[in-house]
Amino acid sequence: MMKKLEKYLFLGLFLASSMVFLSACSPEVGSKDWCQMLKEKPKGDWTANEATEYAKSCLF
Repeated sequence: MMKKLEKYLFLGLFLASSMVFLSACSPEVGSKDWCQMLKEKPKGDWTANEATEYAKSCLF
């Protein structure tokens, strides 16, 4: 029973740390890389904040 608990705890910690690591790899909002990433993303998937920031940073 304890082995299963340890296994799930380890898995949870691994997933949480992976999420933190992967989110740190995103380009900075407003940068050229971010603008390019958003260009490739379907416009229907953009958030209102992304659309506003795209207009400010990438179009003007």
